[in-house]
Amino acid sequence: MKKKFNVTGMTCSACSAHVEKAVKNVKGVQSADVSLLTNSMTVRFDEKVASEADIIAAVQKSGYGASAEGNVVAETKKPVGISLFRLLFSLAMCVVLMYVSMGHMVGLPLPSFLQGTENALSFALVQFLLCIPVWYVNRSYFIVGFKRLFQRAPNMDSLIAVGSLAGALYGIVTMFIESYALGKGDFATVELYRHELYFESSAMILALVDLGKYFEGRSKMKTGDALNKLRKLVPNKALLVKDGKETEVDSKSLVAGDIVAVKSGMSFPADGIVTEGNCFANESAISGESLPVEKLPNDKVIGGTVNSGGFVLVRVTTVGKDSVLSQIITLVEEAGTSKAPIQRLADKISGIFVPVVLAISLVTLIVWLALGQTFSVALGFAISVLVISCPCALGLATPVAIMVATGKGAENGILVKSGQILERLASVKYVVFDKTGTITVGQPRVQQFECTVEENEFFSVLAGVEKQSEHPLGKAIVDYAEQHGIPLTKPSEFQTVAGMGVVAKVTGKTYCVGNEKLLARQKVTQNSFKQKADEYARQALTCLYVAQENSVIGIVGVGDQIKETSAEAVERLHKMGVKTALLTGDNALSAQAVCDKVGIDTFFAEVLPNQKEQKISQMMQSGVTAMVGDGINDAPALTRADVGFAVANGSDIAVDSADVILVKNDPNDVATAIALGRKTLRNIKVNLFWAFFYNVLGIPVAAGVLFLTPLALKLNPMIAAAAMSLSSLFVVTNALTLNFFRPERLTSQQGKNQCACKVLNDGYENSCQILSKPDEDLSEKKDVDVQKEETVKYLVKIEGMMCGHCTSRVEKALKAVEGVQEVSVSLQDKCAVVSGNVSAQSLKQAVESQDYTVVSVEKL
Repeated sequence: MKKKFNVTGMTCSACSAHVEKAVKNVKGVQSADVSLLTNSMTVRFDEKVASEADIIAAVQKSGYGASAEGNVVAETKKPVGISLFRLLFSLAMCVVLMYVSMGHMVGLPLPSFLQGTENALSFALVQFLLCIPVWYVNRSYFIVGFKRLFQRAPNMDSLIAVGSLAGALYGIVTMFIESYALGKGDFATVELYRHELYFESSAMILALVDLGKYFEGRSKMKTGDALNKLRKLVPNKALLVKDGKETEVDSKSLVAGDIVAVKSGMSFPADGIVTEGNCFANESAISGESLPVEKLPNDKVIGGTVNSGGFVLVRVTTVGKDSVLSQIITLVEEAGTSKAPIQRLADKISGIFVPVVLAISLVTLIVWLALGQTFSVALGFAISVLVISCPCALGLATPVAIMVATGKGAENGILVKSGQILERLASVKYVVFDKTGTITVGQPRVQQFECTVEENEFFSVLAGVEKQSEHPLGKAIVDYAEQHGIPLTKPSEFQTVAGMGVVAKVTGKTYCVGNEKLLARQKVTQNSFKQKADEYARQALTCLYVAQENSVIGIVGVGDQIKETSAEAVERLHKMGVKTALLTGDNALSAQAVCDKVGIDTFFAEVLPNQKEQKISQMMQSGVTAMVGDGINDAPALTRADVGFAVANGSDIAVDSADVILVKNDPNDVATAIALGRKTLRNIKVNLFWAFFYNVLGIPVAAGVLFLTPLALKLNPMIAAAAMSLSSLFVVTNALTLNFFRPERLTSQQGKNQCACKVLNDGYENSCQILSKPDEDLSEKKDVDVQKEETVKYLVKIEGMMCGHCTSRVEKALKAVEGVQEVSVSLQDKCAVVSGNVSAQSLKQAVESQDYTVVSVEKL
């Protein structure tokens, strides 16, 4: 079982390391990941052995608070860091304190009762009184710091508390020494200690730490901006429709089955299905796709997306934690709080960092005393060591970058499931694409066919057989028959042969529908369609043989349109130094044709579903390999790959087999995800370098190494405190630069204006040949070809399209032109690709009739 908990009381990475260790020691706990950034903890445990109460008790025993986390959408995150009042009050008091203690050094006037050796006690007492309010408002450092120290789990608060208290105690002792010396008239001793007070350092350390934590807290809150935006998507109110009346209700009260009305400009309050009306939905917050999506009856809508035009009634299907939005939030949260492998070393160091620093501080004090320095000088070095050390910079170096990067990915429709995967993305050397639904749109259609029998008879049997199959190619054949009004003949027997095709009995005859492997298996020897099959394959069509008894009676070429962004995605991957491969069940000729059109380096053809995992394993031996598939048919291969990408449709994001989910179903996002992974890893390395470099350099300087040089440089504890605060702030701010990440788009038009090859865009090409005998040579029957009118493809460049409504109007107008077979309109490229037996002038007139400007009409 996996459960998330809120943890309170953590202030640095030493705290999170201590909590993690305590929870891992609970019997039955399998893993625990504590996030200092979000003050949360994700625990996997055996619920038969351990319970939530056991885990909470372990956290409380270690000195922290814990509670089970609630609903991910409704939950609001508390502000992180120091309150503004506490910061301003501390700084105001310290300004006065610094004026009193150091103003005379720069010629600033002081009241007479604070001047001179005879008023040394008043001088010290005023500083002491000014410190008390600062100590009080920052008492949490002392309470928490010493509590952790006594629990033998010191943290950053312990370092601050010990450093500040040491300065305060030294100042108090100095006051007593001055008082005793004044009583004896020993003005030499008074003058010696008069400016050796550490009150200003004691208070200023706290104020400067407050300053750093305040800005660090504000920066931390920005790391979760993407999550906060997602949480705010669902509207508070919904229009519930009952008995024809609309009633405004709390959206949280909706249940599955409710009917809600969604007007233009309103957000969908829950996931559902359109029952009435139509609209355009802006799903950019979920998928990152800016183009509105048309929603018609029976279409799914996602809670939190916006109705940008139209009116619909929606039947609620899922609410609460089962909704798409909640699942996305959960994925992003878990990824943001997960740990990347590169963080493990930092965590180990953080666990022992504070005790080591305390030891170094004590050694520093002893060494300087042994070298003959005064206690005041030695104490100053010891305090500087305590307050300059910064375990927070180490602890925050990785998680802040992971949090920002996963949120940024979600904004672009890329859901990365963990920090480990994000780091692994940076090392990807090979990307293997499945063809159907990944490189292509996943909607295969009959493009060409030839047969030795009458067309209706051929498709009646063929579609009747394929009606029993669930394969996408079978659906394409059934669709063709239904669109042409051909009745289906139901088979009496039916058998699926995995990876080959189907065998069925129709009206007492045995039919085989599938690839060449199936023909060989069924011992079909008469095949006069081999040459035509090779021709289809070279056009990137998948060939289906249809055999009756021992002879092939026909062949069907099924094609799937290549996605507009496939070629661009492959080109981007190549520019990044990533090699690409295609994994398909098609034969080598068809696979090669697709690779040539898209630019993929190599391919694995005629791969059976159960062989995909094996091919991925072979690729992994050469380097880090990513697999891109649909998450269902490719589940074993996705699981086997170093990184598994699953394409989704905006609502199907619960793909267990995938490491990365592409909400937009866009292959371009594979390149974007890898680019994001690389940028994130570079950011983490910079953060870790700074954190290590800062501490490795800062601690020796604070200990007084430079004091031994001719320059005799000494680091004041106040400067040390300021440096410590800035180190954490630098790490968080550097991580926030990931918010400037933008997916790269190529300037070339490859893969944009051209949706696919000519054959794939030409629509149905019925090249049926009626032969007298099944085994006659096709070459002898060229004279009986059914002649077709020439099909032409045009590229129409259009100005004036601004939104999804515009593209819909243009597409509708073009489809209404007589002779048009297929239309594809691109808002991004301001163009339309039209196929059919039609003139350029008629296309131009159709577009201009909708008040858009035609720049040019080019024949492709």
